Amino acid sequence: MSDPTELTVRSAEDSDWDAMALLAATCFGAVRQHEATAMWRSLIPAGGAVIARDGSDVVGMALYLDLRLTVPGGAVLPMAGVSWVCVSPTHRRRGVLRKLFAELHERMAGSSYPIAGLEASEGGIYGRFGYGPASVDESLSVDTRTVGFHAGVPDPGGVRIVRPAEQRGRLEEIYERWRLRTPGGLFTPPQLWDEVFADRESARNGGSPFFVLLHDDGFVFYRVHGEGERKSLHVTKFAAVTVDAYVALWRTLIGMDLMDTVTVQAPPGELLPYLLTDARLVRVTGREDGLWLRIHDVPAVLEARTYSADVRVVLDVSDESLGGGGRFALEVADGRARCGRTDAEPDVTTDLSVLGSLYLGAHRASTFAAAGRLQCNDVRLIERLDAAFASEVPAQIGFGF
Repeated sequence: MSDPTELTVRSAEDSDWDAMALLAATCFGAVRQHEATAMWRSLIPAGGAVIARDGSDVVGMALYLDLRLTVPGGAVLPMAGVSWVCVSPTHRRRGVLRKLFAELHERMAGSSYPIAGLEASEGGIYGRFGYGPASVDESLSVDTRTVGFHAGVPDPGGVRIVRPAEQRGRLEEIYERWRLRTPGGLFTPPQLWDEVFADRESARNGGSPFFVLLHDDGFVFYRVHGEGERKSLHVTKFAAVTVDAYVALWRTLIGMDLMDTVTVQAPPGELLPYLLTDARLVRVTGREDGLWLRIHDVPAVLEARTYSADVRVVLDVSDESLGGGGRFALEVADGRARCGRTDAEPDVTTDLSVLGSLYLGAHRASTFAAAGRLQCNDVRLIERLDAAFASEVPAQIGFGF
């Protein structure tokens, strides 16, 4: 068995991708279509993919994509989207992932990415590398057989049934408006839209081709599962820029004949149950983390977003694995922040993963304090942090990567 110090970590080359595809298929238990792989590869910047080799074998890999992240208030940050992270089962617990991440994150810093994000296939891995879950997805199931809307709920109308390819421009424009107002929203490049509209059978999970509902200020992509009179409708993307669009789209979805249930992923606190005469018909069937964030440039990232309340605080932020963090003075006034390094005594002590979790407003400082993961002796200061980091628009990941 080779010692981890004997492993070679270097940039992935064209000749490595067949071995990388085999490793990914083995680790994730699924073979990715060549066309999809080519699409994702087109989003990797130069030097953005690294591999670990043991002799001639590729035994680990990690890469990042060039993405753009919307933060509270609508500012957009360059984000390194970490993906395809895997280590061969023959080389687990030998420091391979640590070596890969040390190299990958050094490259991110050199390429001026102030923030990195990922989706975690396993929840216990990435916190030690400074990543914290920054958005929450709830799985909702709506029983449509007896559902009804309150009498006072408007019926805005304006929804059309369309063929997605024929309305690509409209759909892209609406999505762009949606993502620029939604923390966690991601710019979708043309090659990713190409993959969406290709609607490959391998991406359907046993469902129908896409159906699309279009409103001037929103849209829904969905698939139908099942046969005969027992069908379910699964929403894959719901984007509404206005309340009228939200209500009109939901009225159309719930009014579908022959559909027993509608399922969708949404952030906590959805408006839908409040529209219905029986809110119990909307059941939360699951809850999981969405986008995880690691903040590389703490002052730049904290100054980029807007805030909901004023606060002054000195943060001591640790990052044991990758050597980031530091001590920072944060001052928020009238929604805008100033942040810089300081030697002052800290008011709050925490780690980089907690700061990532707070950043988009999906989690509260007081919750981390109660869990012992944020230390502060001033209860009122914790309350001000809760108020400041809150976001009126709930965070949602723009798309999976």
